[in-house]
Amino acid sequence: MEKFNENGYVILPGFLPSSLVRRLTPEVDHWVDTGLRERSIDACSSPEHAPPSVVELQMEAHGELAAHTPLLELLREDRLLGPAFVFHHLHSDRRPPGGSGKSWHHDYEQRPQRDREHPMIHALHYIGGLRPEMGSLAVLPGSHRQVAEKDAWSHLGTAEQPGEALIDELPPGSTVLLHSALFHTRRAARGPVKDGRARYMIDASYCRTGTLWPPVKPYWRMVLSVGRERGLGQGRWPELFADRHFSEYVRTARGVPE
Repeated sequence: MEKFNENGYVILPGFLPSSLVRRLTPEVDHWVDTGLRERSIDACSSPEHAPPSVVELQMEAHGELAAHTPLLELLREDRLLGPAFVFHHLHSDRRPPGGSGKSWHHDYEQRPQRDREHPMIHALHYIGGLRPEMGSLAVLPGSHRQVAEKDAWSHLGTAEQPGEALIDELPPGSTVLLHSALFHTRRAARGPVKDGRARYMIDASYCRTGTLWPPVKPYWRMVLSVGRERGLGQGRWPELFADRHFSEYVRTARGVPE
């Protein structure tokens, strides 16, 4: 963790236990195949759409992942979030082999973007690992110190940038911790798809307390209440699912999960 503040990211190969990975995979399939993920996106994009009947934290293994003790112990380090932090959101997805990329962007929630005083961290969990034929993650070390809008680099597409770091080989259950303001891109798959393996990725986000954070889902209170009702804070993390650290939801033009 020594270089996290300098680089804005750290790679944790095989961080999640295989027993949890095995339980997460069918839950991601259920989330995608039943249309729950699509309904969660629709609810963010238009007030006409109701939230999904089930939220991610209601799925047994997803809830455990959000409050995975080894992860929370890392986040509490002073070089990361420190002792007081709150869960922000969780997005779960399965992308087909050879899936498309996503332009350079960052995911730091602040409107307007004005400082980086309070850190926010995304934990990108690659459930099935990462290989070139699944697509890759590229990050620009140190870019989290720039104050810029999320899409300030979108005109670059997914093009290679000087000084970037490419991450495309990870074993199952690996996690990449990003400072949420770090610019990164998802590249499309390189080369032929060898075995048709899908790309499973669950991202969970956490914020240092001390400011009001903008939520990204209109039903954010429901998500936090599930965390409290399930006792996911385990009595050790009293602020993890507390409403009081958030401002009211404001629908944006983009309005879709990262």
